[in-house]
Amino acid sequence: MAVTLINPPGLPVVEVYHQVSVATGSKLVHVAGQVARTADGTLVGEGDLAAQVEQCYVNVAAALAGAGAGFDDVVKLTVHVVDWRPEKMGALVEGIGRAAARLGFTAAPPASLFGIVTLDVPEHLVELEVTAVVD
Repeated sequence: MAVTLINPPGLPVVEVYHQVSVATGSKLVHVAGQVARTADGTLVGEGDLAAQVEQCYVNVAAALAGAGAGFDDVVKLTVHVVDWRPEKMGALVEGIGRAAARLGFTAAPPASLFGIVTLDVPEHLVELEVTAVVD
């Protein structure tokens, strides 16, 4: 495995991600921000943040697979949520949990969450982008 996830002493342990990833692979994979649309362009989960988060992860998994990678290879995850408020954390975590169960991953790479005003269209509530490293 090209990625080791750690929580160094002196930093808080956060349930949904690790503080540091150490990558030793030779191929860098950048995945464009993924939104809650199926391959044919159908919107998933209109108005439902958890459902949209789950679909974003499904799309990221497909993108990673296309590059010969998987969630264990992800070194950085960035989440953009429209109109973010702390009250939305439950739906975000629910969507991640559903995606993890559906896709069978347990990796929790370093992550950043950004509250934003809007995405490309009003129906999109979340966008997920990742960087991965593979051998």
